Amino acid sequence: MNLDLSDGDRAFRDEVRAFLAEHLQDDWREGQRRTTAMYPEPEVSGPWQRVLNDKGWLVPLWPREWGGTGWTALQRFIFETECALAGAPLVHPMGVRLVGPLLLHYGTEAQKREHLPRILSGQDYWCQGFSEPGAGSDLAALQLRARRDGDHYVLDGTKIWTTHAHHANRMFALVRTSNEGKRQQGISFLLIDMHSPGITVRPIHTIGGDHDVNEVHFDGVRVPVANRVGEENAGWECARYLLEFERGAGIFSPRLRAQLKRVAHALRTPAAGRPLPADLLRRLGEVVADLDTFEWLEMRTMASLGPGERPGPASSVLKLRASRLKQAIAELGVAALGPAALRWRSAAPDGGVDQGLAEILVPEHCNSRAFTIFGGAAEIQLGLIARTVLA
Repeated sequence: MNLDLSDGDRAFRDEVRAFLAEHLQDDWREGQRRTTAMYPEPEVSGPWQRVLNDKGWLVPLWPREWGGTGWTALQRFIFETECALAGAPLVHPMGVRLVGPLLLHYGTEAQKREHLPRILSGQDYWCQGFSEPGAGSDLAALQLRARRDGDHYVLDGTKIWTTHAHHANRMFALVRTSNEGKRQQGISFLLIDMHSPGITVRPIHTIGGDHDVNEVHFDGVRVPVANRVGEENAGWECARYLLEFERGAGIFSPRLRAQLKRVAHALRTPAAGRPLPADLLRRLGEVVADLDTFEWLEMRTMASLGPGERPGPASSVLKLRASRLKQAIAELGVAALGPAALRWRSAAPDGGVDQGLAEILVPEHCNSRAFTIFGGAAEIQLGLIARTVLA
């Protein structure tokens, strides 16, 4: 690929940098820096989302009539890179990057008019109701029952690992509306008001100490049939479309590079008298080379897609490589901290190590173990690649 920027691309990059310098507040930047879970809290990401929406830069992948930017793939990559390296908060993707594109593709006009403006403004904060206690990577095994009762569905069952359900006022969910035929053929896609009677959200605290995910119980929850996206028992196709966007329509490498910058800071300030081991430097070189290669792959994939096109099997490749790079960078950060990582909650510095950095890098490492599980486990991605690419 020719990665030389044109005069127009350089001008766009300068415009993005000037915008960030003017509008990105220090407390939002610090909130993102201290985020060790998957996404920053709404009080960090929400104000930044509103700033981007006011500028018209929130949803590059959407059509222009619904707020899209019409950017080229390279411009979008420039924007994401500058935001990540400047420390801008990661906008919560459930609305803008997952259910939004799904509604644009499968939703009725009434659903688009009702939900899309509220996604853009941040009035609605969405969570994803897919996994269940007995249905994670085997998503087709889900059992949350949706029984038809006139113009409503009545829901009974449980969702689990639901990210930010304790903040959300809306959920998009897969539910079982039939037990006939193949398992995938009895699933429907619903939009749910999280304030509906019968919904209980229970926290799950991760190994890194964060409250990021939850268990959500449904006890006789009534959802209007009008909130179904697509036909009844045809939700599997909606799920496949949405998961391709989750896995492959984002841009991972800029955030990975920002994560590596934090690790580099730890490498520059080793414990007093402890030189960096040669093995650690070798691992750093391998990670940098892998990240450069992944960045090239990601840009090449983006450049091959037309407006609104799905990434297809490439989404599994990108998701798998991004997850493993996330873990490799996190492991490198803990190794750079050395013994200080064992006392990462201590307020006292240890031999020149920035303890505040340890309080970020260690839980980030702990939480990174989940990256090869959620959104489709690594083994699932390998199976998809084998069937759709190698076959």
